[in-house]
Amino acid sequence: MKISYNWLKQFIKIDWQSEETAALLTDLGLEVEMVEKYQSVKGGLEGIVVGHVLTCIPHPDADRLKITTVDLGDGAPVQIVCGASNVAAGQKVPVATIGTILYDKEGESFTIKKGKIRGQESHGMICAEDEIGLGNSHDGIMVLDESLQPGTPAATVFKIENDQVFEIGLTPNRADAMSHLGTARDLRAGMLQSGVNVELITPSVTNFRVDKRTLKIDIDVKENKLVPRYCGLTISGITVKPSPTWLQNRLKAIGLNPKNNIVDVTNYVLHELGQPLHAFDADKINGKIIVKTLASGTKFTTLDDVERSLHEEDIMICDENGPLCIAGVFGGKESGVSESTTSIFLESAYFNPVSVRKTAKRHQLNTDASFRFERGIDPAITDYALKRAALLIQEVAGGEITSDLIDVYPKKIEDFSVFLNFNKVAKIIGQEIPKDIIKKILVSLDIKINSVTDSGLGLTIPAYRVDVQREIDVVEEILRVYGYNNIQFSNKVNATVSNSPRTEDYKIQNVVATQLNSQGFHEMMANSLTTANYVQLSEMLQEEHNVTMLNPLSSDLATMRQSLLFSGLEAISYNINRKNTDLKLFEFGKTYHNYPSGYEEIKHLTLFLTGNRNQESWTTSQRPTDFFLFKGYVNAVLERLGIQKTQIQPLTSDIFSEGIALSIGRDAVVEIGVVKKSILKSFGIKQEVFYADFNWATILKLISNKIKFSEIPKYPEVRRDLALLIDNGVTYESIYKIAKQTEKEVLKNIDLFDVYQGDNLSEGKKSYALSFILQDNSKTLTDEQIDKIMNKLQKNFETELGAVLR
Repeated sequence: MKISYNWLKQFIKIDWQSEETAALLTDLGLEVEMVEKYQSVKGGLEGIVVGHVLTCIPHPDADRLKITTVDLGDGAPVQIVCGASNVAAGQKVPVATIGTILYDKEGESFTIKKGKIRGQESHGMICAEDEIGLGNSHDGIMVLDESLQPGTPAATVFKIENDQVFEIGLTPNRADAMSHLGTARDLRAGMLQSGVNVELITPSVTNFRVDKRTLKIDIDVKENKLVPRYCGLTISGITVKPSPTWLQNRLKAIGLNPKNNIVDVTNYVLHELGQPLHAFDADKINGKIIVKTLASGTKFTTLDDVERSLHEEDIMICDENGPLCIAGVFGGKESGVSESTTSIFLESAYFNPVSVRKTAKRHQLNTDASFRFERGIDPAITDYALKRAALLIQEVAGGEITSDLIDVYPKKIEDFSVFLNFNKVAKIIGQEIPKDIIKKILVSLDIKINSVTDSGLGLTIPAYRVDVQREIDVVEEILRVYGYNNIQFSNKVNATVSNSPRTEDYKIQNVVATQLNSQGFHEMMANSLTTANYVQLSEMLQEEHNVTMLNPLSSDLATMRQSLLFSGLEAISYNINRKNTDLKLFEFGKTYHNYPSGYEEIKHLTLFLTGNRNQESWTTSQRPTDFFLFKGYVNAVLERLGIQKTQIQPLTSDIFSEGIALSIGRDAVVEIGVVKKSILKSFGIKQEVFYADFNWATILKLISNKIKFSEIPKYPEVRRDLALLIDNGVTYESIYKIAKQTEKEVLKNIDLFDVYQGDNLSEGKKSYALSFILQDNSKTLTDEQIDKIMNKLQKNFETELGAVLR
């Protein structure tokens, strides 16, 4: 947002340097990011003075040139060679002296130097209006008023505007400061706190009066909730033409291009008071003004000559024939002010901020008006701004006010009531501010004090402060005006040591992330917003459980994700398309569900594995990743967290072609599987992808906060191997269970180290090579004890599984 310092001074009399004012505004929360100089004429006519042409004779060596003697007011006339046909003795002219910097039409600078033109010395340049930026004519030199004194600076003759413009990085919550009036209000509060007594000067509208009542246009507001207040009046007999210089300079200073006097006045009041206005050509309005919504799909052409399809919730300004303007956003092509306009209907309104924001987003329009309506303007100045604009239009365009000011305001927008507790103020700020200073600050911010007690203040917050509706907001207002820099900091450092549990979520998350990183996995973070179409890829996801955005940026970001699978596949597809095919990824994230019982968020840890397990090298051949490698990574996570004794269960899921679930009791811990090719095809992935989904809430529940210690055994362990011929349907898990049930005390570990299927084996058979680790913590095992245990194991395998020792 740009604020003109000269304009600001119309509201508050201040003689501070711009740097000092910028520093105070920044302290108040209106951060001044830059201060730029503005000159209505580039260069400010510096070095250009009024000259008196004493003599003018033809150049002896050039037919079109003349040699002049010019008095520059310093008592030493200079010779200047001039090529203008209209130069003559006795004239008062603008002269660019030696060293003056001028600018051409492209803005490139050049310096006036002493030189010779066809053998004759020239000490300056007599200027045409386009050469010094005062017009476009180059027919001849400018001839000035004869009463001017030689040597008078041209900047004073032409009243060059020199201004300084603050570039303010306005935060979205400060809707009240989106104008010169709003900025002046804050500046006044800051100056009063600094001990400088100033008053806020607002433009007077006491001269507003109705001249005639010859052009009344009725107003019918159909949507009072969307349009709480709507004002309008007519002005007739106007002349549309370029705005006067002062008005153009104000707009140019803040980066606006002047258009015509009517449009310029509406823009001026917008940036002066923060109230957007719109002017309609009254002759193009049929019947009365109707504020309403139209059927979805209605076509409407805006000022930028684009035909737009309206939404059923767009507020439209219409007449009896159809739409004229998208309320609060953009005007219509057919109803705008043109050079032939002689009478206007001037609108000032307060539109619902949410409605305007949705409309602007739908039509991808961002105007100065919508920017302010979206954030909330002051509903109390709607009629005041209209009167201010009407008087300015009469001043710059003539005309008469030909109707009463119609103000449709059925239900007043009330101010906010807040109770401020003194103790809470001191607690939040960390320092007790005197009550008198608090009251003074609040009054300077136009916050009304209704009641005063020992404990606090009853306050009424003006409606235009949409960001101050709670007690904490009032504390923030007090603090920013009092000055953050004025808050004292204690030299004493207080610290408390809290006994936080080891199983806090973020700690466990860091433990797992560290392990996965060490195993070559990369953490990813995907957007929680995704497309609603992904639910169609899995029957387990239901469309009615989608959490949809009310105002999505696009259809691809319209829904909160129900699964982390698809965002992970998006990342895998993105990498594969860039020749990065060997991937290990993990993500901590949430899924979002709209269940009949209410909204629910569920946290997950997901792992993805695809491609080869190692890089190509002359020493090792490439090997693709497989399910068992991936299952090993999953088990490693569980083991690192101390989660053991999981049961493997077959998994029925339409996202996996093959999959298992690891659980403890009824608690599902993780689902592991190979993603279906039909799903991978939707993402353009042609290679196998392994996916694991951990239920993080279950993980946290199963983790113990206690550390268990055990003494290192004194006695050696013993290993014995068995090679068993078993049926293909027998699983390692069944062997493991039988072994553990057979010997619970001495049998410490079982491992499958070889599987063979092929020649020399009967059909339907396979061979498992297993190792058994035996150890007694109280004594050394004897051969007799070991043989007894192994024989018992072998017998149980034969009885329960039909296993044969090879």
